[in-house]
Amino acid sequence: MTRQLISSGAAFEERVGYSRAVRIGDRVWVSGTAPIMPGDADPPATPYDQAKVCLGIIERALQEAGSSLDEVVRTRIYVTEAESIDDVGRAHGEAFARARPATTGIVTQLLDPRWLVEIEAEAVILPS
Repeated sequence: MTRQLISSGAAFEERVGYSRAVRIGDRVWVSGTAPIMPGDADPPATPYDQAKVCLGIIERALQEAGSSLDEVVRTRIYVTEAESIDDVGRAHGEAFARARPATTGIVTQLLDPRWLVEIEAEAVILPS
């Protein structure tokens, strides 16, 4: 099987040695995705808006892999404050209203103190 590596161009990818997403066969794994802004600009201030940025990056990676948000079967949501889960969950629900993936929510510290949320996803590409 072919291994397709997808990059978002984030500096961390080269420095740490990972891909935004990897596709093998009909499976796609998307790395933990933080609200990384172009030029390392500050991310939006709210958990909801940061989640929207994360989900947009995930969606672009899935599209490059030949998949979509509708084919996601698993997500993991990392937040820095438990109180953020309602706002992040709202963004997640908007993105995955049809897919309704299995998900886990985790409260943790993230690498950049500006980040309030990070999301990872797994998808299975369904036959047309």
